[in-house]
Amino acid sequence: MKATLRERVAEGLQALQTWPWLDTCTTLYQRFREDRLGLTASSLTFTTLISLVPLLTVMLAVFTAFPMFATFQIALQKYFLQMLIPAAIADPVLKALTQFATKANRLGSVGLVVLVFSAIALMLTIDKTLNGIWRVRTPRPIAQRVLVYWAAMTLGPLMLGVSLTLTSYAISAGRGVVNVLPGGVGLLLSLLEFALLAAGFAGLFHYVPNTHVRWRHAIGGAVFAALGFEIAKKLLAWYLTEVPTYSMVYGAFATVPIFLVWLYVGWVVVLLGAVIAAYAPSLRMRVKRWPDTPGARLQLTIAVLRELEHSRRARTPGLNVDQLAVALHTDPLQIEPVLDVLTGLDWVGRLDEEGNPRHVLLCDPAATPAAGLLALTLVEPTPALQGLWHRAGFDRLTLRELMSA
Repeated sequence: MKATLRERVAEGLQALQTWPWLDTCTTLYQRFREDRLGLTASSLTFTTLISLVPLLTVMLAVFTAFPMFATFQIALQKYFLQMLIPAAIADPVLKALTQFATKANRLGSVGLVVLVFSAIALMLTIDKTLNGIWRVRTPRPIAQRVLVYWAAMTLGPLMLGVSLTLTSYAISAGRGVVNVLPGGVGLLLSLLEFALLAAGFAGLFHYVPNTHVRWRHAIGGAVFAALGFEIAKKLLAWYLTEVPTYSMVYGAFATVPIFLVWLYVGWVVVLLGAVIAAYAPSLRMRVKRWPDTPGARLQLTIAVLRELEHSRRARTPGLNVDQLAVALHTDPLQIEPVLDVLTGLDWVGRLDEEGNPRHVLLCDPAATPAAGLLALTLVEPTPALQGLWHRAGFDRLTLRELMSA
């Protein structure tokens, strides 16, 4: 085990030394701008603000149903205070949310159903956002997603409470609430809290997108998000201490705009961590993205078809996305939508396997009309463009002629 651990550490250090950091920064900038992640973070901030009270209501209902878990609730509140938001706003925010949630418990059955749907709306928004980052076109069925999210909303707090209750005294001691612990125990507990936060992000990046996300990529994005989360929390706490602008302008109401700013910054960090996890394969292979120019999608589709035909002629058992990315020197996230189109046309078959599924060419290019592909990737044969289609001969082209052009 020591030898295996030593090898893992050596591999990790080697990966850090050879990692394309400049390309990573460029990718983060491009994806933040082109995918409008700033606007997405604003949407998630609003949805989170609306859903916080319903989420807390559901959690409190779970704890109330099991009186033996009362200490779990206290531990969870300590976790919220110490990790998720800066200390300057944690106390009033948690007090207000708990007060609102307590009042929400007095609602009737219809009101509680509305609250539950509000909480689930946040989960569905997160699901849609992460699937968009991974370029997933087909999300999981709605019933399956709601079932998973409901389980996370009910069982998640209990599991987190159990783990935090076991270390609640130690965490309090490490934060100076009680006597300071000796030696490096405080550092160890800080690392434990960081690991818990990173584990939560890793689970989010691995399980939510409806595609295969390798654990090492999810963990890489999670560590980035956790580090960014901690840095942003420290910077915001420093700003509120040194530059009390919000307190001077808003007075007692300052907690609200500060909390909104923190929610926005937190979601920006999480989305950038998701970008790291999604683009880790292309960054590691140092591949590039095809420019978003007219006809680029058709060109990439033809290139993929040529590689799959070469694979069939060589009698190899198909190609997975990573192999296609290396062969074409292209971002895997650009290749996956192309494979979805070809699979929908029944030209390519997907062999689902554990890890990375393979794709094989099923059609005969010489006998397959190319009209379906041209309609999806170039121009649709609308009534206004029927003359163009006929003069260009799009309706007579075969896939072989298109691939050899």
